Amino acid sequence: MSDFPAVKLHVVSGKGGTGKTTVAASLALALAAGGRQVLLTEVEGRQGIAQLFDTPPLPYEERRVASARGGGEVYALAIDPEQALLEYLEQFYNLRRAGSMLKKIGAIDFATTIAPGVRDVLLTGKVMEAATRERRGGGRLYDAVVMDAPPTGRIARFLNVNSEVAALARMGPVRNQADSVMKLLRSNKTAVHLVTVLEEMPVQETADGVAELRGTDLPVGAVIVNMVRDPLLPDADVASAAAGQLDTAELGRGLKAAGIEPDPAIVSALAAEATDHAGRVRLEQQERTVLHDLDRPTYELPLIPDATDLAGLYDLAERLQTAGMV
Repeated sequence: MSDFPAVKLHVVSGKGGTGKTTVAASLALALAAGGRQVLLTEVEGRQGIAQLFDTPPLPYEERRVASARGGGEVYALAIDPEQALLEYLEQFYNLRRAGSMLKKIGAIDFATTIAPGVRDVLLTGKVMEAATRERRGGGRLYDAVVMDAPPTGRIARFLNVNSEVAALARMGPVRNQADSVMKLLRSNKTAVHLVTVLEEMPVQETADGVAELRGTDLPVGAVIVNMVRDPLLPDADVASAAAGQLDTAELGRGLKAAGIEPDPAIVSALAAEATDHAGRVRLEQQERTVLHDLDRPTYELPLIPDATDLAGLYDLAERLQTAGMV
């Protein structure tokens, strides 16, 4: 049973270096399992999705990038603000040719740079259009849409397009588009998931992000703890190792049993490594407490050396399914 059964738009954010694009791609694969069609989008122009799925750079059109287990399909779209503005001008003002001329003289780049609120409306508006698009015969074209969104420090402002546009457009198509976007983003069909690792700065940024999202009435989804390492010491030994009180005699006997001469220098070096490792384990336990206090569904994904290849993505997708996120 999914923890987010009503959600159709999954927004994935996270501090840089936490692997949010990898998690977004894995989530898309998990959602597509069993025959569903899912669209994976990116809005930062990094072509991170193309790199993960080992495909050429994505154009401004939806392309199939992977098949999911059970016959589902994942499509991908890299949303470019210039192309989105041209599409917007054509849709609302029938100005495609004029828009092309504006692009040639650099006016579109100028407009999307000086008016970041409008830029964000164009990006989120395109995602909204994909999330609500219907197929012939009725029903949504995509069963779910996953957005690889900007980092946690910018996510609330990026999604809160109404406040960004208020000073620029009080009425008209731009404002109407912003209102439509916010209606979807603040509904139960959207969830903003935050990716972190068990380190102080990413966890603090995640906590700040949750507070900021809640302050703007945006729906906070799950916290996904990525790249988790299994502890190398039994729980009973962590406290003594962290305090530098490991039984070095026992450590020496273990080395000897493994066929290694228990040289005092080796024993001392291993004991120091164990102390450092135990200290990290205890710090990670503290960060888990901070995340637990956020009162959101939390899932842990292991550190997988090959997580950036398709096999690694399938593995992470299966873990998200098993954990009950989808």
